Amino acid sequence: MLISCSFTRQLCKTVLCLGAFTCVFAAERVTGSNATLDIVAGARSAALGGTAMAQEEDLLAIDLNSWQLAEQQYAWGSFSHVSYFEGTTYDAASMTIPLGEGHGIGIAFSRFGADDIPWIKEGEPIPEGSDYNTLSIADYVFAVSYGRQLFRNLDVGVSLHGLYRELDQSGWGFRGDASLRYALPYNVSIAGLLKGWTSSGTKWESGEYEYESPEVYLAASWNLPVQYLYGSLNVYWQSAGLFHHEARDLDFDGSERGGRLWEEPVDWLAGGRGGVEFAFDFGLSLRAGLSSFTTFESVTAGAGIVLAKFLKVDYAFESHPVLSSVHRVTVSVSPWLFFKPEREKSRLFTPTVTTTSGEESFMESEPVEEAVGQSFEEEAAAPIYVEPAETVQSAQPEAIVEQQNTSTPTVSTEEETLDYGGMQWEE
Repeated sequence: MLISCSFTRQLCKTVLCLGAFTCVFAAERVTGSNATLDIVAGARSAALGGTAMAQEEDLLAIDLNSWQLAEQQYAWGSFSHVSYFEGTTYDAASMTIPLGEGHGIGIAFSRFGADDIPWIKEGEPIPEGSDYNTLSIADYVFAVSYGRQLFRNLDVGVSLHGLYRELDQSGWGFRGDASLRYALPYNVSIAGLLKGWTSSGTKWESGEYEYESPEVYLAASWNLPVQYLYGSLNVYWQSAGLFHHEARDLDFDGSERGGRLWEEPVDWLAGGRGGVEFAFDFGLSLRAGLSSFTTFESVTAGAGIVLAKFLKVDYAFESHPVLSSVHRVTVSVSPWLFFKPEREKSRLFTPTVTTTSGEESFMESEPVEEAVGQSFEEEAAAPIYVEPAETVQSAQPEAIVEQQNTSTPTVSTEEETLDYGGMQWEE
């Protein structure tokens, strides 16, 4: 009996191992699985060369940098539309909801596809005019993201994506991403994205399964206030993948690139992208960037304007050396700010200040301007009352009055004036 049970257990283990072995070889490892999830949805990120992982104000990019949800104070809804070549369109929408100080949640939905494609069955004659059948092909993406502040200068986030593909055969895709951002002195921030920590997989209707291994990306941003121009300069950079060979620039100059950082560092840097933005204090932002450092034909540009505290509009122009140029528009609306006033801004990422000794230290929870303004208000709210000199003399002994004459106001009975530190008032 014991021998029979042991044999049964070994048989089950063997069957499970063979099943797992078969599943592994039935799956095909590819590059670019669920690539629709990597499309830059927001016009702000697109105008800055596609550096979505380094920014915290593009709410349509919460699937690529979910850490920015930790900094949200209001609920926002964003909508974007772009028309590509041959009638292909991309539409995206997102909603971000703060759950309290230091964490928030966001949902996003997008559709990338083409409609009204002529379709003629094999063997049938070509119909005259427009009397023919049409079909649509599209990718539908749904994402849920969550961001939270772990420490004073560290934000983290996680995103889960689902994809439904409608082509000649339908398919389902899934991917999970994780991101973080750390604030450094001098208004510098570094960010990272672990793309596909669950692996990026697609299951087709035919039963074929494709997957892509996880990948890591780096990003950085720098903010420089420019008081003379009444604004600030923002610089963004985003790297290529660290671990895998990718034909990153094949669509640009026809040559395959994508060496790993430790193998070909120059080639790895060339696979990155960057952008520059100047944001004026009155709400206008001017942007430019490169979606690939290997060619200037990948230049991007755009602008953004705050029409009201609850309404923002962004525009992006994207050029391509082979395909046609693209124009992208994003509109963001905040229901909270439409009905209610702005809250007192609480900066979760505290900047650094330089002390008189030259050492840098983090500020307290409230900025310097607010602290100074509060101290002035407290002093103004507590006026100083000085009693008349006759009352002071009558209430205190003469010896004490003579002792305090050096620090208290002096009284002159002849001219009837009060001397306060060199300033005189006549009674």
